[in-house]
Amino acid sequence: MQVAVIGGGVIGVCTAYFLAAAGHQVVVIERYGNVAQETSFGNAGLVAPGCTAPWAAPGMPKKILSCLFKAEAPVLFKPAMDRALWRWMRMWLTECELERFRINKERMQRVAFYSRDILQKLREHYQLEYEQTKGVLQLFRTQHERQMAQPAIDLLAEHDMAHQVVDADAARLIEPALAVHTPFAAGLYLPQDESGNCPLFTRQLKTIAQSIGVEFHFNSTVSTLVRQDDRISMQIGDRTFRADAVVIAAGIDSVQLLEPLGIRIPLYPVKGYSATAFIKNFDQAPRAALIDESYKVAITRMGSRIRVAGTAELGSRTLDLHEAALRTLVKAGDDWFPDAANYNTATFWCGARPMLPDGAPLLGATPVKNVFINIGHGSAGWTMAAGAGKIVADLVSGQAPDIDMDGLTLSRYG
Repeated sequence: MQVAVIGGGVIGVCTAYFLAAAGHQVVVIERYGNVAQETSFGNAGLVAPGCTAPWAAPGMPKKILSCLFKAEAPVLFKPAMDRALWRWMRMWLTECELERFRINKERMQRVAFYSRDILQKLREHYQLEYEQTKGVLQLFRTQHERQMAQPAIDLLAEHDMAHQVVDADAARLIEPALAVHTPFAAGLYLPQDESGNCPLFTRQLKTIAQSIGVEFHFNSTVSTLVRQDDRISMQIGDRTFRADAVVIAAGIDSVQLLEPLGIRIPLYPVKGYSATAFIKNFDQAPRAALIDESYKVAITRMGSRIRVAGTAELGSRTLDLHEAALRTLVKAGDDWFPDAANYNTATFWCGARPMLPDGAPLLGATPVKNVFINIGHGSAGWTMAAGAGKIVADLVSGQAPDIDMDGLTLSRYG
């Protein structure tokens, strides 16, 4: 078939690659001048199925309230007259119950672990190098945070996922450069999780996809989709293009493409931030990746640079930099690896993470024939990208995916 993929982030490029590998003629339509220019650009770099979890978790509403007036906080909330925001928040609150958390985390991890396997196969087959590191260490500053993480740790044990709960001394053996002046209660080590440079990987996969026939159309924005007979028409500027099938992988912009088709989903842009600094003292830099659970911040090693990424800002649809979020990133960097880099002079970035209230992505068919979706991965887009792309390519091709699709399709909202 002739298949158009709308969106040139890591999700869209992975989808396009697997569609072409399945024998389809594929075009990628991207509004920027290259791939991975928006949400994929400045993310944390984690490929971490073990700690992939929904933002809706037991204790999170209380944690958000407690952070509202702090100088540094994992969550920024700007109440706004935005009906979509309040609808999203109401749905999110119902998902914070323990049983809903367990269901949603299992769904996310089902995609995430499959995706990590697919990514490893791609890396080995094409001998890819994208500044990847092995192992993720999650740190809990207080015993209360360690206790809040117990449901997630229980799920790791139930599914025989490699993990190790460690004390402070053992954590410092894993990451010797951890600052001695920053106390913490415990850590969770996930030896099989990874991190890497997402934009670099995406550009490499774009080149591979082009070599097997994928065409990339940059600086092109799809304004509308219309079904005509058995084909889909796309309006790009003053021109109309047709395809046998369309995969929408356009992040938060997917909402405005789907609504005219009668498809409404609770996808909301939650702003995430990152700071990227050059390492000045390699002996004091992290070996791999660390997650500060208190501030919901990840610190990852990317070659000669350190990336500090995280926080979540609700209620803002602009991409201006909020000082409170930047202070949180700088604090996390200084707390854990103070001599590794000058975080105040880092390159700061923010982007809109397309999040669903229950956490798991939406993959596959829609009520409109030959229109498919690959959306809603939130902050775990890089973690899920390869697997989600393969799943959607299989569904477009009429093949059964390799994993159970229960809870991963539009049917969960309808």
